[in-house]
Formats: sequence, C-alpha cells, structure tokens
Amino acid sequence: MNDFWSYWYFHIPNFILAAVMYTLIGRLVLGLFVPESWDNYIWRFFKTVTDPFLRIVRTITPSILTQPVVIVFGVLWLMALRVFYLVLLISFGIAPMASQGG
Repeated sequence: MNDFWSYWYFHIPNFILAAVMYTLIGRLVLGLFVPESWDNYIWRFFKTVTDPFLRIVRTITPSILTQPVVIVFGVLWLMALRVFYLVLLISFGIAPMASQGG
C-alpha cells in the first residue's frame, strides 16, 4: 500500500481544506477585477465552493470588515486549521512522516 492510502485520514481532509483555501485565494484575486454580481461560470463556481465557509468565517469576524478582508481571514483560518490538524496527528503519533529518500 502506498503512503497516500496509509495516511488517508491526513491526506483527504488536508486536500479538501487546501482546495477550499486556494479557491478562496482565486476568488479574492478574481474579485479584484470583476463585480460581485458577475455571471461567469468560474465566478459562480468560486462562490458556490467558498460561500458556505465564508458564512462561518463571517460569524466569527467583526461585521465592520469588508468581504475581501473576510476572505483573507478565511484563508488564514484554513491555514491555521491545517497546521492544527497536523499538530494534533503528531501529538497522537499517527502523522505521516517524511521519508528518508533514496
């Protein structure tokens, strides 16, 4: 069995969190050039994937912040969540280890 399936409990959640995080970054960058109500399918995809997470982030960030700042906080929260998950797995001794190579 390869390393991916040996540590699926790390890789699959980490992949999902990374996908949402990079989609948030894509939405932030694209949002600099297009209006919020743009009807392009890529923009709709970004919004469909990231809106549920942004609603959660919006509840824990001050309401005075604008949407782009909330997106930045969302990226930071996802980074923190990924690091916390890795540290949690390390503390239980079940985290994937870097190979020695060769």
